[in-house]
Amino acid sequence: MTSNRPYLLRAFFDWIVDNECTPHLVVNADFPAVQVPTQFVQDGQIVLNISPSAVTQFSLDNTQLSFSARFGGQPMQVYVPLGAVLAIYARENGEGTVFTADEFLEDEDDFAPELESVDSSPEQVDETPAPKPEKKKGSHLRVIK
Repeated sequence: MTSNRPYLLRAFFDWIVDNECTPHLVVNADFPAVQVPTQFVQDGQIVLNISPSAVTQFSLDNTQLSFSARFGGQPMQVYVPLGAVLAIYARENGEGTVFTADEFLEDEDDFAPELESVDSSPEQVDETPAPKPEKKKGSHLRVIK
């Protein structure tokens, strides 16, 4: 199945706007292909106001979102692959959602890990137990109101 992230993002965006609140996105600014104003990035993240009154040429599809906005008075085109979106929330009350790091990738072939070839002949089979997977760390996301 495809990722549910674009569908949830659209739903939360519409819900926040329909309730006359201001939608804000938290974006991983270090994600590949992200184009955001770097002077406003803090700890690898940026919070973007995506309210219809704050942006123009807003586009949201199943792989990316983009828009034009002014930052410090300077116009800029913003591009965010949906895998870089960490959260969406209403500025007024903090209502929204945080997305998990679900390895959402715009083009899986571009980011697929390279696999080493393994010779599985009986003489070379390694009987040692596989290491336990590391537990994922919690989000370092901070919502600032």
